[in-house]
Amino acid sequence: MAEPRDYYEVLGVARDADAKAIKDAFRQLALKYHPDRNKEPGASDRFKEIAEAYAVLSDPNKRAEYDARGFAGVAGFSPEDLFGGINFEDIFGGLGFDFGSPFGDFFRRRSARRRGENIEIEVAVPLERVLNGGEETVHVGRPASCEACHGSGAKAGTSPRSCAKCGGTGQIVRSQRKGGVSLQQITACADCAGRGSIIDTPCPECSGKGEVYRDEVLTVRVPVGVEEGTALRIPGHGAAADKPGLPSGDLFVVVRTAHDPRFERQGADLYRNETVELVDAVLGTSIDVPTLDAPVSVKVPAGTQPDTILRLHGKGLPRFGDGARGDLYVRLEVHVPERLSDRQRHLFEQLRTTETRKQRAKA
Repeated sequence: MAEPRDYYEVLGVARDADAKAIKDAFRQLALKYHPDRNKEPGASDRFKEIAEAYAVLSDPNKRAEYDARGFAGVAGFSPEDLFGGINFEDIFGGLGFDFGSPFGDFFRRRSARRRGENIEIEVAVPLERVLNGGEETVHVGRPASCEACHGSGAKAGTSPRSCAKCGGTGQIVRSQRKGGVSLQQITACADCAGRGSIIDTPCPECSGKGEVYRDEVLTVRVPVGVEEGTALRIPGHGAAADKPGLPSGDLFVVVRTAHDPRFERQGADLYRNETVELVDAVLGTSIDVPTLDAPVSVKVPAGTQPDTILRLHGKGLPRFGDGARGDLYVRLEVHVPERLSDRQRHLFEQLRTTETRKQRAKA
């Protein structure tokens, strides 16, 4: 477990900061990291850290204890002791965002029963699937609720019994009062290992765990023009919940474009390199260019320069939502021969002589 950071460092204030500076710093950070606003990974933990730092530093007595003894000076405070005296309406009022009493609710939510965790996997789809849409098969291994015991962990025909020591909570709470402040120490119950229940006869299928590892083959529908990184949701195929009777999480299939040696994808547009011989770049020619539909003949104008890009309108991928197709861009590379026959060398020498005379005439 990571070591807690200094409360002043958490809020980004100096150790001699006044109450207003501490309040302003907390207000700014709390608005940024509040879990109802910020869904990024780690935002909830960051918010809890910010809240705890403000709860201590905004209270003169708690701050004095912290300054004198560090974390030992504020150990054992319950959420009610930490946040009970803070007026959130005064801090966040008028912002149109309901903080209410977020901290008590927040900590209760963290300890409450939850559905299973979501699972994320990736699937590589070919360009033809992006063009036309269709179904893709995905393989996923996940912990799922044991069907034999319905996730209870107990052998069929039996049930777990509530732990008598902790009353089914999975926690042992020891309270004491110190200097007019109520201190609570919460530890996992040793008898039930924090589960709240005891299994006398474990299920033989899952060895009392309540879940088994399952390999599944699922079909996901890929929409026409699906964009790179799109997450397709399959409800109920995530990880099993940690408590029987609660729903499993969801499976999110993140779409990636499979490598295609013919094209490079950029959104709805495709890019491709073609090589033409020097003489064809000078005199002009036609080349056959593959597309996702069928090869097309493309005219290379006389005097084409290296890295010239030709645009084939409507030969790219459909745009997600409206179906309008992007373009195919063909980048022309001019091949300069490294070895020449005597006849070819003679012709190039004649060309150079002609160009030299032309330049002298201009001079």
